[in-house]
Amino acid sequence: MRALRFERFGGPEVLSVGDVSDPVAAEGIAVVAVRAASVNPSDVMNVAGVMEGTTLPRVPGRDFAGVVLEGPGECRGAEVWGTGGDIGFTLDGSHAERMALPVGALARKPEALDFAEAATVGVNFVVGWLGAIETAELAEGEAIAVFGVSGGVGGAVAQIARAVGATRILGVDRRAPADDTPAADIIDEFVPLDDHTDVAAEIRRVTGGRGADVVYDAVGGVTTPSAVTSLAHRGRLVVISAAGTSTAEIDLADFYHREARMLGADSRKLDATASAERLERISPHFERGEFRPLPIRRTFDLDHGPDAYRAVAEKKVHGRVVIRP
Repeated sequence: MRALRFERFGGPEVLSVGDVSDPVAAEGIAVVAVRAASVNPSDVMNVAGVMEGTTLPRVPGRDFAGVVLEGPGECRGAEVWGTGGDIGFTLDGSHAERMALPVGALARKPEALDFAEAATVGVNFVVGWLGAIETAELAEGEAIAVFGVSGGVGGAVAQIARAVGATRILGVDRRAPADDTPAADIIDEFVPLDDHTDVAAEIRRVTGGRGADVVYDAVGGVTTPSAVTSLAHRGRLVVISAAGTSTAEIDLADFYHREARMLGADSRKLDATASAERLERISPHFERGEFRPLPIRRTFDLDHGPDAYRAVAEKKVHGRVVIRP
């Protein structure tokens, strides 16, 4: 089969497309024909050597959608989707014509999504669900502020918040969500993340002085001080990344007086099987039309896989980039 792979860390130039051995089914292992696979910023960082635990040589790519070629009889021919903190890191990933996966990682693709749409969901919605629902325990009637709302994770969190009945969904970012993205129709108020806006003061203003019960910070690092001071009494801050800096200075007296909590959520800790369990919970929301993926802006064939990585690395595409092997 043909696959995109890298033998050393670096920019998109270290990626090459060539023939590799076909994956083989075994006990507990299935083979999936990849119909579509998105390129996430974390895939670019993985190739660059920024992510931990990657073994080389490796086929990258976390998210996928495809058809089961080999595996248990009841699975063959099934349309599946998935992601995982091990896929593309210690297991060969989805930027290939085929991939081998544990049988437990085979989650049925929602019929409401085509392969390309389904391939864009994994990382964004799994870490969104992990942080908002499992970690912060966002509940009906609460207010949430989503930092990075225009991105894939932020857009997913906004939709998850609406599904659980959040009363106020505030979006924070450098630019407002594009009109054709799901978050544009969901957020109640947009707060610009710039040098002229006191983000925390604005969030308190639109929440009647309370602040947000949950702040989901999909940016992190440079935004952490504002995220902390945006919290309501006993508010929960979810951190999934650290942009610009890995340290932050906060007012500890203010933090403990408000009995606030700061919580980390890391989708890399969820392997393909654990991620499939989350996708099974998420799938009905897509079937009912409650959740929608971000628009696909560009599509590449496998031979132009390095170009797909460049498109994401250069941050010139505001939406999803998909490879169709």
